[in-house]
Amino acid sequence: MVRLSTVIILVGIVRFTPLPPPLGIALGALLILVGGALRFFTEK
Repeated sequence: MVRLSTVIILVGIVRFTPLPPPLGIALGALLILVGGALRFFTEK
């Protein structure tokens, strides 16, 4: 079973590429942060 947070982080990394650089980086970083926060809270 893959964790939701892992999927969100992977999607964030994938999102870096197709969008124009500023938008892709911002959205990717946001998704990675959300995934990291989810992992942090679910592991407590």
